[in-house]
Amino acid sequence: MIREVITYPNKLLRKKSVDVEKFDNELHTLLDDMYESMINESGVGLAAIQIAIPLNVLIINLPNENDVQEKEDLIEAINPVITHKDGTQVFVEGCLSVPGFNEEVKRAQHIIVEYFDRNGEQQTMEAEDFLAVAWQHEMEHLEGHLFIENLSFLKRKKFEKEWKRKLKQKS
Repeated sequence: MIREVITYPNKLLRKKSVDVEKFDNELHTLLDDMYESMINESGVGLAAIQIAIPLNVLIINLPNENDVQEKEDLIEAINPVITHKDGTQVFVEGCLSVPGFNEEVKRAQHIIVEYFDRNGEQQTMEAEDFLAVAWQHEMEHLEGHLFIENLSFLKRKKFEKEWKRKLKQKS
């Protein structure tokens, strides 16, 4: 089922998510709904809090070299923790919860993440480049943060001004 992706400045996006304790059918349904919702919005990642569920759950599905998102490449991560970070990279990011806005963000270039899959099996993944960016971006959501918080003071002010104007035009 496709669920609504909540957008900034919704206060729920500031909520810190909590660990999943039960790996059951309810979790599997949430993961399936998150996938449908992310694909529907043309995203490459989604944290559960973005559909108003404050659980430490995220998904990532990067397009392959043919720019196609294959479901078998889907990463489903429950209770993820970054255990190692190094290097730096700057990447232009966007967010389904901040639609229509993209900006450069500095992140670690290489990370190692430990997490559980949908069946409660522990996993470890090494990621770099765009995949490392996606992990870090989605994990920020789980902490109640948005990528716009990583912007410089001036870029953040500019964003706030443009965002308010955009919201006024909608109403």
